[in-house]
Amino acid sequence: MESLAPAQAESVNPPPASGRTPFYRELWVQVMVAIVLAIVLGYVDPARAIAVKPLGDAFIRVISMIITLIIFCTVVTGIAGMENLKKVGRVGGIALLYFEVVSTIALLIGLVVGNVVRPGAGFNVNAATLDAKAVADYAGQAKAQSVTDFLMHIIPTTVFDAFAKGDILEVVFVSLLFGFALSVSGARAKPLVGLIDSLTNVVFGVTKILMKFAPIGAFGAMAYTVGKFGLASLGPLARLIGTFWLTSVLFVIIVLGAVAWAASFNIFRFLAYIKEEILLVLAVSSSEIAIPNLMAKLEKLGCSKSLVGLVVPTGFTFNTDGTSLYMTMAALFVAQATNTHLTLTQQLTILAVAVLTSKGASGVQGASFIALVATLSVIPSIPVAGMALILGIDRFMSMFRATVNVIGNGVATLVLARWEGELTGEALRQALAKPV
Repeated sequence: MESLAPAQAESVNPPPASGRTPFYRELWVQVMVAIVLAIVLGYVDPARAIAVKPLGDAFIRVISMIITLIIFCTVVTGIAGMENLKKVGRVGGIALLYFEVVSTIALLIGLVVGNVVRPGAGFNVNAATLDAKAVADYAGQAKAQSVTDFLMHIIPTTVFDAFAKGDILEVVFVSLLFGFALSVSGARAKPLVGLIDSLTNVVFGVTKILMKFAPIGAFGAMAYTVGKFGLASLGPLARLIGTFWLTSVLFVIIVLGAVAWAASFNIFRFLAYIKEEILLVLAVSSSEIAIPNLMAKLEKLGCSKSLVGLVVPTGFTFNTDGTSLYMTMAALFVAQATNTHLTLTQQLTILAVAVLTSKGASGVQGASFIALVATLSVIPSIPVAGMALILGIDRFMSMFRATVNVIGNGVATLVLARWEGELTGEALRQALAKPV
């Protein structure tokens, strides 16, 4: 099992030598306080709350700035340091199979819950009265996403283009190539591997510095959300939001909890271990914001650098459990709200198409919404304009979508690490029991 570099092994707020860190200096406490203050500001003074949006945008941007470097350094040094390259292919294949199984289960759960709860029943919306222009841009982007386009999108125009655009899949592709090349080069490449490993330590050090500003970023993002859309906007669609939030929570506890139990660890212990990342994702509605810290924490638990570098970045494209829950449930909501009857065959068609579209819009702004529009397009009887009903609350839906995605990818990494024998159940349980 590979050891974690010093800069990565430290938590965001390491405890002092004399004792435990005071609770008010814990990152998760600061983020929680920031979220509460943001909600209050958004409710009391919406105009001022909207004005602090740049705080959230700036934090997201500075974290996004280093994500590609973290992925590149982690994947390259991890693969270059592996003696058996067959493990990379094996882990990648098992990971993709795991991703497909769990995300398909999520799609099925969304479909079942949508049929049982029927959150859109009683809306009786006339599709002709909806603002089709509101979803026109998303529909255009959805049509542009085909399977071939998605596969071609993995290959960057140039090596530097992948980093310039910040596309995670393209960076993973380039990193894999460099990692394999350095591995087969043997001793001649050791100086370069050492240099990249040193760069990894520096980049994680930068992450540690930037995460101190997480409460400010969380405050700006949450204040904008409440100020812009208002808590009152939740009223008309409260049933859909409540159903989705509750389903997301139950999915994590029951489905991911069962997976965690099978891998010999407790899901609640793991949730407590990544509580800072969960709160941050809830505040900014972006799962990518958690990548740097999540990768460092998973390595600290004992997962190898190469496995973390492979599973986490690809998981944010192929293992989108929260997005899968949302897509089938939201599709049924639109059909129910517009009184569109769907046969079992049509619902299964939505499920089958969603398996592809939930991945195909990755890397595009508003990816989940675009993917849902693309899914609805295959059933002509469902008015795509009906998406305008949930466009205004999409930010609130994305909070839990992104959070489930992060938790799901963390669980997937630990499961694969256990499968590969990098961790024993006892060692993992002990690591999760220790204070972060």
